[in-house]
Amino acid sequence: MYSYNLFRSTKPDGLVCAVPEERSVPSFVVEPHWQFGGRIESQDAPLGFDRKAAMEGVRFNGFYLFASFQKDRPGH
Repeated sequence: MYSYNLFRSTKPDGLVCAVPEERSVPSFVVEPHWQFGGRIESQDAPLGFDRKAAMEGVRFNGFYLFASFQKDRPGH
């Protein structure tokens, strides 16, 4: 099981690029369009992250793109 570094799009599209720690970050992940969004381990995946799809994405591309679905916080 991989540990992933997450890079979030700064646009309102909700895209997240998950890159296994031992892999290189894709060349399209650059500021100001992307920002580091943390690290996830085996249990703490964000809503929208699919482990099986991530494994396939990494196998073919070296990274996994997904749409993050975050619950609205009260007052926002």
